[in-house]
Amino acid sequence: MNSQYISKPLVWFSGEVKTPPFSTGARIEAGVLLRRLQEGEILSLPVSRPMPSISAHCHELRINDNETDKQWRIIYRIDPDAIVIVDVFQKSTQKTPKRVINNCHKRLRLYDEISKET
Repeated sequence: MNSQYISKPLVWFSGEVKTPPFSTGARIEAGVLLRRLQEGEILSLPVSRPMPSISAHCHELRINDNETDKQWRIIYRIDPDAIVIVDVFQKSTQKTPKRVINNCHKRLRLYDEISKET
């Protein structure tokens, strides 16, 4: 990492990562992955995958919670000045639920509107 690099802030638009419902191990894994994103690392499968159905630069962190047998997803967008957390949810089906996709669209539109005003 470049010593002049400044870590991007996390902007939590929705959701949180806490124990419970995340196990301690899953919460720590999520924190490590988010820190890597803040430091400018581009993550790929199996821990992150693009979500172009939501937006350009949108991705899904994939957290397997082995302690509770649950799968968590953190939808995020990489902006030039921040990592925007758009949603955090428990994955229970193969496809991302339509309501999650719709909520992410709405939240990102609102975030973009608010960002333009400042």
